[in-house]
Amino acid sequence: MPQLSHLDSTGAARMVDVSHKPTVAREAIAQGHICLQPATLDLIRSGLIPKGEVLATARIAGIQAAKRTADWIPLCHPLPLTGIAVAIAESPSGLTITATVRTTAPTGVEMEALTAVSAAALTLYDMCKAVDTSMRIENIHLLSKTKAPPPAP
Repeated sequence: MPQLSHLDSTGAARMVDVSHKPTVAREAIAQGHICLQPATLDLIRSGLIPKGEVLATARIAGIQAAKRTADWIPLCHPLPLTGIAVAIAESPSGLTITATVRTTAPTGVEMEALTAVSAAALTLYDMCKAVDTSMRIENIHLLSKTKAPPPAP
């Protein structure tokens, strides 16, 4: 059985030392969905949700959350993020949230992308809960992660 990298030899949690890894360009894309009633989608489209501009607020929440992921997830490294995009698109059953996060660092940004999607979904939920008590956040997952090869010497 492979040893878990976030545990030391005694089984205690630890932050992984990535100082030996090369600094490379990395990207992660995550996605999730919030199921809404059609009437709720109509209110969002019309700008009539009582709490205000729903989609812009959710996008900003996702961006802020990505930047603060190391504060939320105890063993994540704080990373210098070079790009964060949060897109929210209508689907037949609600809204699909996609977050793309980039960095140039020795470790990846999967957790930042997943955190961005989660925070955006929670913000959508919070802003619409007065008009839709049946909302459901679901299927938050990583779509892809990539890293560029190190530059040639």
